[in-house]
Parts: sequence; structure tokens; C-alpha cells
Amino acid sequence: MSRDTRAYAGVIRAPFPERERAAKPRRRGLTMVIDKGLGLEQTGALLELAGEYIDFVKLGFGTAALYPERVLREKVALLRAHGVEPYPGATFLEVAVLQGRLEEYLAASRELGFRTVEVSDGTIELGPRAREQAIRAARALGFTVITEVGKKDEARELDPVAARAQLEADLAAGAAAVILEGRESGKGVGVYDREGRLKLDLVERTVSGLPDPGVILWEAPLKAQQQELIALFGPNVNLGNVAPDEVIALEALRRGLRADTLRLALAGRGR
Repeated sequence: MSRDTRAYAGVIRAPFPERERAAKPRRRGLTMVIDKGLGLEQTGALLELAGEYIDFVKLGFGTAALYPERVLREKVALLRAHGVEPYPGATFLEVAVLQGRLEEYLAASRELGFRTVEVSDGTIELGPRAREQAIRAARALGFTVITEVGKKDEARELDPVAARAQLEADLAAGAAAVILEGRESGKGVGVYDREGRLKLDLVERTVSGLPDPGVILWEAPLKAQQQELIALFGPNVNLGNVAPDEVIALEALRRGLRADTLRLALAGRGR
């Protein structure tokens, strides 16, 4: 076992015991960061400070297409060297689908060094068969596939029955995890109301009957959302769309090192 090099190691124990926080490489307790344009130096600084707590970095929307190729290759390689999997935002894949270039998009993504992609239809309409084919095509090229369920349209409320059916279909097609749409704002879409509050009844109806709710990656950019999801599902809930400068703060929440979750640890709550 490698030596714990964190400050205060052996002095203070986190209120949520270390054994309750999955270590990397992990399948639970995932943290996905949304990156809207960090440079190489900024990425390196983030990894030095918080790489241990990050599992995925999503290059938001279609921003990957705007990078100089050299910078993108170096950034992908840097992240992967630190055990963090980068991937292009799913809106970019939706553009590829609209242009009939999915196969070329996947091939180019792999050649650039990506080993994870996201499949969604948050903006476009993608039928069940086409969605399954996209997942299977990516898997055939060796990608880890993350899918996203839900629309980026405030007027279209999440249907928990349809969302659960889509989630199960995506997993059957080969998806490793499924994101529930929350956008980078965390307001007015998916399981959040216009103020960013969690719709608890919608959450309960969505996860009800799932053999393993741990396959869901909840987009939760706001601290109150992260706190509530940790209270519901425990410190190893999967959380995404976390801002780069909020990674350490989120990890403190997960470990009971903030007042909000310290209270949970003292009360024996948090599954």
C-alpha cells in the first residue's frame, strides 16, 4: 500500500471513514469535472492538487473542436497519465450525428487519444435503434461509453418511467454509466426545479426498481445539490458537472469535512 502523502495524514481522520470512500480506480463515488477551456498549465495545477479525486473530465459542449490539435493531444495525454479520463461533450457527438459523421467522429476521437465518449440526445432526436447503434459502435472501437438521459429543454420535464427504461437500455447496449441531465447550471432541467432544488419525488421515482442506482452519474454543479445527493445515497454517489475549482470542496463534503456533511456523519447518516 502506498504511503498517504496528504497533509495531516495520521493526525486527523475524516468523519466518514476512509473505507467508506472508494479509492481510484473506482466505479462508485465518481467525480466528473466540466472543463470549459482550461489550458495545459491550469490542467496540470488542477491535477497536482486534486487529481486523486477526479475520475472524468468532460470537455464541455463542442469545445474540443476549438483546441489547437497539439494542445488537445497534450491535454488528453496529461489527464490520462494522472488516471483521469477525458472525453468530449455529448453535444459534439450530436453534431456529428446530424452531419452523418458519427463513424468519422469516433475514429478521430480515438486517434486524438480519447478512450471515453458520451452518447446523448439532449438537443437532437435520436431514436432508440440509432442510440443503441451509436453506443455499440463506440464500444466496438474500444471506448468506455457514458450516456446521458434527459433533454436540455426546460419545457420538457423528465419522465421517470421513460428515463429508467432508457437507462436500462443503455446499460444493456454497453454503457458503463448513465448521466441524468442537469446542465452546467443545475437549474430547470432533469431532476432540478428552476431554483436548482432537487425534486425528491422525481429522484425516488427514477431510481425505484433499479437493481443498482449506483450506475447513475448525477449532474450536480451546485453545492446544495451535492450535499442532498450525498445525504440520499452516501459519500460514494457519482456526481458530475463539478467546476474545476470546486473539486476539493466536493471531496470535503464527501468525507464529512464540511459542516453540512459532518452533521450527517455525527448522526450516522449517509449510506
